[in-house]
Amino acid sequence: MEFIVNYDLKIFQTLNELSIQFAEILKNEVSLAKNNFNLVLSGGSTPKYIFNYLSANHKTTIEWNKINFFWGDERCVPPDNEESNYKMAYETLLSKVPVSKENIFRIKGEYKPDDEAKRYSDLITSKVNLKNGLPQFDLIILGLGEDGHTASIFPDQIQLINDEKICSIAVHPETKQKRITLTGSVINNARNVVFIVTGKNKSKVVDDILNHKQDSKKYPASFIKPLNGKLFWLLDKEAASLLKGN
Repeated sequence: MEFIVNYDLKIFQTLNELSIQFAEILKNEVSLAKNNFNLVLSGGSTPKYIFNYLSANHKTTIEWNKINFFWGDERCVPPDNEESNYKMAYETLLSKVPVSKENIFRIKGEYKPDDEAKRYSDLITSKVNLKNGLPQFDLIILGLGEDGHTASIFPDQIQLINDEKICSIAVHPETKQKRITLTGSVINNARNVVFIVTGKNKSKVVDDILNHKQDSKKYPASFIKPLNGKLFWLLDKEAASLLKGN
């Protein structure tokens, strides 16, 4: 029997409207946190827009000092490399809001992949409360690739969805570049998971996943189903264009 997951789907006319909604989700969740709030960032052009929006409009309205920042995946490159997810987040958000350096926990892409996967796993275990024997992040931001990948869990490495490790090594199927990624087990253990998807080029995979079509079974993103948490899909009108009623 297929497990049909409940999710909160919202569709926006513009990326700015989507950013406003995400900011509200983040602000509300952080305000409810009694202690630290463990947030996992994503790379990509849409998160870049949202990070710029947050730093421009919510420098004082979000309790940034409560947030610990982690990453869902990172390319195995130095932090000053243009491909670095950390570099993008630092330049657009972290350098512009009141965040202590002690609250920023980047994946060190310049380290040997095996060593870094273990180091980052150990770091997460020491900083994030466990539930079900795994770290439970408060909110994880995810993107979606045209091939249905999310974080750095690609279709040809879909076994990483059920990997019992916290972090694993992934290899981009075309460039063969190595990456460090959270596993699906950790993502599905989060309190909140937010997919942020924009663009016409993502519309087919969005339709396949949300309507449980046959092709969806080859997409890693379709297996993101938080065990005890909330799942959000925030889409722009182009990404949602193949969904019925849009």
